[in-house]
Amino acid sequence: MLKRDGGAAEDIAREVAILKDLKLQLEAARAAEAPKEDAIDRKALEKLLLHRMFVVPAFEIHGSVAGLFDLGPPACALKANVVAEWRRHFVLQEGMLEMECTCLTPEAVLKTSGHVDRFTDLMVKDPTNGECFRADKLLEDFIDKLIEDNPTMSQAEMDKHRLVQRQADAYSPEEIHAIFQEYNIVSPTSGAALSEPYPFNLMFKTSIGPEGTAVGYLRPETAQGLFVNFRRLLEFNGAKMPFAAAQIGLGFRNEISPRAGLIRVREFCMAEIEHFVHPEHKDHDKFEQVAGKTLQLFGQDDQLGSGKARYMTIGEAVATGLVNNQTLGYFMARTQLFLEKIGIIPEKMRFRQHLRTEMAHYAADCWDMEIETSYGWVECVGHADRACYDLKVHSERTNVAMEASLLYKEPKKVEAWTLKPDGGKIGPVYKKDQKAVKAALEALSADKVLQLKNDLEANGSADVAGFTIQKDMVKFKFAKKTVHEEKYMPSVIEPSFGIGRILYCLLEHSFYTRRSDEQRAVMRFPPLVAPIKAGIYNLKVTPATNAHVARLTELLSAAGVTNKADTASGSLGRRYARADELGVPYGVTVDPDTLTRDTVTLRERDTCAQIRLPVVALAPLIADLCAGRTTWEQAMRKFPVVNAGGEGADDEE
Repeated sequence: MLKRDGGAAEDIAREVAILKDLKLQLEAARAAEAPKEDAIDRKALEKLLLHRMFVVPAFEIHGSVAGLFDLGPPACALKANVVAEWRRHFVLQEGMLEMECTCLTPEAVLKTSGHVDRFTDLMVKDPTNGECFRADKLLEDFIDKLIEDNPTMSQAEMDKHRLVQRQADAYSPEEIHAIFQEYNIVSPTSGAALSEPYPFNLMFKTSIGPEGTAVGYLRPETAQGLFVNFRRLLEFNGAKMPFAAAQIGLGFRNEISPRAGLIRVREFCMAEIEHFVHPEHKDHDKFEQVAGKTLQLFGQDDQLGSGKARYMTIGEAVATGLVNNQTLGYFMARTQLFLEKIGIIPEKMRFRQHLRTEMAHYAADCWDMEIETSYGWVECVGHADRACYDLKVHSERTNVAMEASLLYKEPKKVEAWTLKPDGGKIGPVYKKDQKAVKAALEALSADKVLQLKNDLEANGSADVAGFTIQKDMVKFKFAKKTVHEEKYMPSVIEPSFGIGRILYCLLEHSFYTRRSDEQRAVMRFPPLVAPIKAGIYNLKVTPATNAHVARLTELLSAAGVTNKADTASGSLGRRYARADELGVPYGVTVDPDTLTRDTVTLRERDTCAQIRLPVVALAPLIADLCAGRTTWEQAMRKFPVVNAGGEGADDEE
């Protein structure tokens, strides 16, 4: 400003020196209050989460049930902010079509998708008390303890055990049983020999209607509702491809042995994307925007070899074929950017590629975003190229075409089998339905016509749209024809977010204790997602200051800034500490100057630094800070600094 206005050189130099000094003070304050790099004290975190009512056991007064939790006010607001940012980051910025489908799902849908037969985990049972365990997790825990109890174990032997551990959820029942025998794994509670592993279906089964004859399930994922609505979504999108649909909602899984808090539960929030694309054209027009983003990738070969992940740009990963295609890579990079934005520590994120033995037979490539926690690496976001499997099975089961069209720039001449329905043969059999039969036959694509021809030659009859077609009802002809479009069944790229798991990882990554006082816990949520954006306090509790607190509460609320007033007796430092435990990024204090000059102090949580500003500027500043439109450093340059922060900065309050 001075330079632009023609200020004197010495004035400019003085201002620059002040700014440099301010920056050094701020950096020192951040370093002084930075969290320690020690392993997280999970018990202290769990105590805080319960004490501040982030998370509580569901139905606690009735004894609770494993795997069911209630989110209290802070976590509920935190989740809402995370979901809102997910919508902005994906649905809004990518122009996705959002739906809300039912949780209750008819059996036919999940039978078709394969969930009824294959949505299972391997389970072992303790025959002495009936207790059940998930086989792969039991194996993983056993190997962790084996290595922990043998500190002199050689690196080669440790690597051998870790290799077994990394493949735990990819083994067949026979393979994992043999490994249990080799390790002599027994029941962790009774020490008894365990049953052989067998598949346990994870879906909650119910009946629909009072008769009890219609079987249904609580959905294990939100995706199927989007797949069965593909035709309507395509029509809504003006038949344009590619496009993406999204859904946020509850999923249900009857987990064998829920544990690890919010990481393995029986009811959870999911946010899923189904990106429909031509199976031979999986490039993404925005890929170059993220091609330079560096990710930590743990590919199949590294898992079975060195056991170490490697850093690589997503552009290089796609170019070398490590990641199958641009669209899959684009969403992987966008996922990393989203998680960084909401407060997940970048160094504690990696993408692990599914091993061939754990990947679905139809999948082209799958990568899980895993986040490191005190429980180890936790799968939080799946990224799968599901090919055209889902649309294909639903189309075959219902005889409904799940196709899109690719218009050619110029018409093409092709040779193909065509058919002509024989009305003289169809009419006597189907009478009033003959028009529907003819329409179904004439709507068949070239591939379907060839398939029908082969089926009729082999069996004499075939099913088309629920009608039995006899060999003499159609005539086939091999001829040249002009085509203007290609009918195809789209492939699907699916990013699937476990919101509950992401929420837990955010809670753990945000928790630390101040270097100046290990008893003072802080939740360092980014202002963007913090459940409460501002705390409001009065230095001295009087009717006059209470009135100003009430006025500020209304002012901030009207500006859309969530806030919480704390006018309890006791030191201001204690009130700051309570707010820090809730992750409140900014604290507003009413003091004598508020009464005379209508100014307040504003404290920043992580550095404890404070500035003084007019009340009229308060709400816009906090709103801008929380939205990322300005930074705390910029605010410290704009308004007078009251306290530069750092070690023990709050002690004098």
